[in-house]
Amino acid sequence: MAPSGSGVAQAARRRARYPARYSALALLRRGKRPWPPILRGGELASSYDAVVVGGGVHGLATAYYLASNWGITNVAVLDKGYLGGGGSGRNTAIVRSNYLTPEGVAFYDRSLRLYERLALDLNLNVMFSRRGHLTLAHSDGALRTMRWRAEVNKQVGVDSEVIGPGEIKRLVPALDVSEAPRYPILGALHHPPGGIIRHDAVVWGYARAAAALGVETHQSTEVLDVATSGGDGPDGKGPGGRVTGVRTSRGDVSTPVVVNCTAGWASLIAAMVGLRLPISTHPLQAAVTEPVKLFLPAVVVSGSLHVYVSQTDRGELVFGAAVDPLATYDTAGSLSFAEDLAGHVLQLMPGLGRMRLLRQWSGLCDMTPDYSPIIGPTPVDGFHCDVGWGTYGFKAAPVAGEQLAACIATGEVPELIAPFTLDRFAAGRLVGEKGAAAVGH
Repeated sequence: MAPSGSGVAQAARRRARYPARYSALALLRRGKRPWPPILRGGELASSYDAVVVGGGVHGLATAYYLASNWGITNVAVLDKGYLGGGGSGRNTAIVRSNYLTPEGVAFYDRSLRLYERLALDLNLNVMFSRRGHLTLAHSDGALRTMRWRAEVNKQVGVDSEVIGPGEIKRLVPALDVSEAPRYPILGALHHPPGGIIRHDAVVWGYARAAAALGVETHQSTEVLDVATSGGDGPDGKGPGGRVTGVRTSRGDVSTPVVVNCTAGWASLIAAMVGLRLPISTHPLQAAVTEPVKLFLPAVVVSGSLHVYVSQTDRGELVFGAAVDPLATYDTAGSLSFAEDLAGHVLQLMPGLGRMRLLRQWSGLCDMTPDYSPIIGPTPVDGFHCDVGWGTYGFKAAPVAGEQLAACIATGEVPELIAPFTLDRFAAGRLVGEKGAAAVGH
C-alpha cells in the first residue's frame, strides 16, 4: 500500500483530477471515433485488495479515497443494480453541518468542506449551491433547542445563529411570519454554509474519478455471501473471524477487506458475516413541483410541521418529510403523504396553493437507536461498515469515504469516526442526534 505522500499516490491524484476532458473542440477532433469507456468493469478478477458492497455515493467515495489518498487501486465496487440507484438517487440533495452533538457537528462540517471543493477534486461540476439553511422554531421549546444547537455549532467553529421573524422574512420573503398560522414562526436556526448539490453529478463524479485511478465498478452484480473463517459462530461466521472473500451472482472472488456501504440492505450484508446491526429500515418519501421562477433562496426546514423544502436551479420545489412510521421496504408513494405535505407547506407559504406536484418517490432509510451512523471496523476482521445513515447519508458521503479509507489503509480508527463505531451500543456511548435529524434535513 503506497503512503499518501508517495510519488505513486501523487500521480494517482493527478490522474483522478483530470480523468477525461470533454469539449466542443474535442468532439470535432474525435469525429466518429468511439469514446473510451468511463468506468472500469468487465469480468471480475479472482482477487482484490478490497471489495466495496454498494455502488452509491458512499461506496464510490470510499473507493475513490482509497485510490487517491492511499494508492490502493485494486478495488472493486459491486452493486446488484446500477450506480446511484438506491438512496443516492432518491434523496433531496441538501448539505449542512448544523447538528446537535459536537461529534456530529465536526463530522458533517468536514463533509461540507469537502463538498465545497469537490468539483475541483473530481474535475466535474457537481453544481454545489450555497443557499443558507433555516430550521424554523414554532414553540418556546423548539426555540430553546435552536439556541442549544447554535452554541454547540459555534463551539466547533460552524456558522450558525438564532434569528427572529423579521430576519427570516428578509431572507425568505415567501414565508408567512405573521401570527395567523396555527403554528406561527417564532424564530429559526440560520446556517449560512448550508445548501444543495446535484446528487447524480456527485455519484458520477466519484465513479469517473475512481475509475481513472484503476478502481473497477461492477453493476448488476449481487453479493450472495461474504466468506469468513475463524469466527465464533457456525461456518466460521461471527466475532473473532476474518474476511476471506465474497460470493457473487457472477462468481467468487477472494479479498481480505469487505466494506458494507448499503442502505436498506445493511443488516442483510452484515448477517452474512454473523453480525447483527441495531437498525430498522423505514421508507422516506419526497416530491417535486412544476418549475417556476426562482423565489426560494434558502433551504427551509420545519421540525414541528415535519417538512423541508428547497428550490432547484431549474425552478422545481423539492419537498420531503419525516420517515414513514412503520418499518417496511415499501418504496411506493402514498396519497396521505402528498396531502399532509401540501397542508404543512401551505401553512409556511400560502402563496404556493396553485402550484402542481409533478411526481413523488420514496427511498429506504436505515435508522439506528441514536440517529447516528455506524462506521468503521467490526468484530469481524476485515469487515467494515458505513451504514445506518437514516435520512442524512448523502450529506455525509465525502467525509465517510475519506475517513473510512484512512481506517482501512492504516488499521487505525480516525478521530472523526471514532464516536460512531459499532461498539458504542454495547458500551453505552450513544451519540444522540435525533434533535437535529428527526425530520431528515
